[in-house]
Amino acid sequence: MEKSHAYNHFYSVVKPALISKLEEFRLLGYHDVSESGLWGFLTKKKWKKAKENIRLYEIIDDILSVKVSDYISFTTIETYKNNDFNLEDEDEWKELLK
Repeated sequence: MEKSHAYNHFYSVVKPALISKLEEFRLLGYHDVSESGLWGFLTKKKWKKAKENIRLYEIIDDILSVKVSDYISFTTIETYKNNDFNLEDEDEWKELLK
């Protein structure tokens, strides 16, 4: 958790929902998704604009409704944003296409 997000105080309460969603991802074959990665997706994408009076059930619903495709798209874009790839280097192409 990089910056403090308005919903970070919910983290310990909603941890079972995060774990449940991670188990679902693993059943679908996505074993590399981490708890912090999922929380980062939620805080940076799903909850980019925090609601002032959000309820706990809304937070849990958001967690349990995360789609694998949305998470993968987000992480792909974040990877492109955070890494400078030299696309002329064959080794970096191999790393990118792992």
